[in-house]
Amino acid sequence: MSVLPQKVLIVSPHFAPINAPDMQRARLTLPYLRSCGWEPVVLSVAPDFVEGGVVEPLLEETYPADIRVVRVRGIPVSATRLFGVGSLWLRCGAAIRAAGEKLLSDEKFDLVFISTTQFDCFSLGPRWKKRFGVPYVLDYQDPWINDYYDRTHTKPPGGRLKFAFSQWKARRQEPIALREASAIVTVSDAYTKGFSERYPWFESSKAILLPFGAAAADIAAARKHRPAAPLVAFGEDHFNIVYTGRCGPDMSTSLSIVFLAFKDFLRVRPDEAKKVRFHFIGTDYAPRPFGRDWALPIAKAAGIEEFVSEHCYRVPYFDALYYLINADALVCVGSNDPTYSASKVYPYVLAARPMLVVFHIRSQITAIANKLRCGMRYQFRDNRDVPALTEAVAREWFMDGGMKRFIEPDLNEFSRYTAEGMTRQLTQIFDIAVRGQSKGR
Repeated sequence: MSVLPQKVLIVSPHFAPINAPDMQRARLTLPYLRSCGWEPVVLSVAPDFVEGGVVEPLLEETYPADIRVVRVRGIPVSATRLFGVGSLWLRCGAAIRAAGEKLLSDEKFDLVFISTTQFDCFSLGPRWKKRFGVPYVLDYQDPWINDYYDRTHTKPPGGRLKFAFSQWKARRQEPIALREASAIVTVSDAYTKGFSERYPWFESSKAILLPFGAAAADIAAARKHRPAAPLVAFGEDHFNIVYTGRCGPDMSTSLSIVFLAFKDFLRVRPDEAKKVRFHFIGTDYAPRPFGRDWALPIAKAAGIEEFVSEHCYRVPYFDALYYLINADALVCVGSNDPTYSASKVYPYVLAARPMLVVFHIRSQITAIANKLRCGMRYQFRDNRDVPALTEAVAREWFMDGGMKRFIEPDLNEFSRYTAEGMTRQLTQIFDIAVRGQSKGR
């Protein structure tokens, strides 16, 4: 007798064909959920209602075509931007809530999984649990309550007023969402520590560390792909070092180490160094025309800007993979904030190129990179480490040829971090959440 699969409603406002970092967990699990005993339904926002979203149809070919995706429409940004409002939740949150409640009323779901950085969505968990009796799991890909900008006196994205309002709401909504959740998935142990410090009642066992996975199938698809208008001219007489993904003022330390080390290389071996080009791609989340360069100002401060190009706007996912797998080398830089966890390290590993990794010593990515033994790795605590690390990177990565040597990672260890491996771990969390709910009835 066959056992019917359990059913999970995945709430991911950004979803394929929109290329957004916070939909990747949901997308990467879809090919493997059924084999783990779970039938998914995805609830998302229609692509044309996502402001500045990069639409990439190829993303929809990376999961089974028969998986149901419910797409809602809210208020178009053209009707709100005149008033300075672009927030996806303010425009489409009511539509997400209504569509979710119709699904939960009409069908039987065993679990709700909310996977997004649109944190207002987390408030749907306790609402739906109370109304429909369905347990929920939250996916913390970033901190909801974030004191980094206050601690460092750094201007937050969107400006101080909007950020202050979002944090005011977060301090009121987060404890309710956490208290009622059956489990919390996090990409950093620092988030769990923060929960325990803020809420004495929080059970740390409810929070499970689970980084994003990486899909070898995505890399295989990228090898057959070419951007319509490539940003990097591979094959010319240059040594191309590529970085793809977000940058920001919080990456000033790691970027300074890389650029100052290159400046030393340029001084000692100018003929060899002048062939190097750095390419920073997709470094800002803001839609056109609001994007800003983040790497170039630091390159200018180091006096090496002629060797650095930056395309701050988001590029299609498979374009980004194309740049990774065709680069001569990769640079993977991290934040001054130790809680920052970048999922980019996994496709970097799969790209199989020489890799320079510069991250905070307490970052989860530092621990994972060391465990995988991927690339040449350097860790900093603060700006006081810049001189010593600059000297080490200049000598070992640039002058001694580290940038031309591929270091084979521990592939057995890496299997845990594949999309399939991560989905198995995620569905174990789902199973426990549902069993816990059944016991509580």
